[in-house]
Amino acid sequence: MKDEVKLDPTVEEYLSYLKYERKLSQNTYESYRYNLIKITLYFKDQSILSLTEDDIRTFLYKVEETSKTKAHYLTVLKSYYDYLLDNQKININPCLNIKMPKIEKKLPKFLTIEEIDKLLDINPTKPIEYRNKAMLELLYATGMRISELLNLTLANYNEEGCYVKVMGKGSKERIIPIGDITIKYLNMYIKEYRPLILKTKDSEYLFINYTGSRMSRQGFFKLLKERCKEAHIDKEISPHVLRHSFATHLLNNGADLRVIQELLGHENISTTEIYSHISKEKIIADYQKHPHYEKKEKDN
Repeated sequence: MKDEVKLDPTVEEYLSYLKYERKLSQNTYESYRYNLIKITLYFKDQSILSLTEDDIRTFLYKVEETSKTKAHYLTVLKSYYDYLLDNQKININPCLNIKMPKIEKKLPKFLTIEEIDKLLDINPTKPIEYRNKAMLELLYATGMRISELLNLTLANYNEEGCYVKVMGKGSKERIIPIGDITIKYLNMYIKEYRPLILKTKDSEYLFINYTGSRMSRQGFFKLLKERCKEAHIDKEISPHVLRHSFATHLLNNGADLRVIQELLGHENISTTEIYSHISKEKIIADYQKHPHYEKKEKDN
């Protein structure tokens, strides 16, 4: 789709600004570009540069997308017009008086402790299986984002200090401690099996594929899907579900919300607080299983 659409020159200029001056991550840059292409296609022959407030309101009303996607469209457009304002290409931002669509907050999906045990119950025999085991153990043990996991280098792992150094969003660095089991499988992978995968090649990245290149997101999604099938886990699982599971299990076992915020790399505590709602749901569910609750229900 990208190659077929001719973007307004100001859009191309704005995208270059995001990439080379703002230095957005590749994923964020691509999401902005994708949204601007979709908006360009929607308005067809009408230049995105000339859109009015009414045009944008109509677009957000008519486009068949979720509230979250509509909010992202508006964020992208507002940022684009702010850029044009700063460069004196327009006199007013047409998004100025448009309110963000209300986004329904959904509780994140997570795995139970039993499901995590099933997922990690791997008895590796091949080098790639040792890599997979180490990746899954590390991802669950740290709650890091999949992009953070795949960008880890050998230098990010500190065996003696029992931690990994992670570069998160906005190039913010954080230290995440890891336990004995994770260290055990990381060491086995790094010292014994990673060299067998690399063969004569070399790489700074911790997790690599058959060709000796950095492990890709697609590659990890594939192995996670296959592992869930093997473990008979029927839930729809993504790497982010393991991140949610990490946070939920910590909270349910008494960890402080501020500590979880630091471990996850959340800039705002309100992002982390969604896990407290999960914990409250668990408290209610557990209470309703209690004999006292059942007796009270029967008495009524």
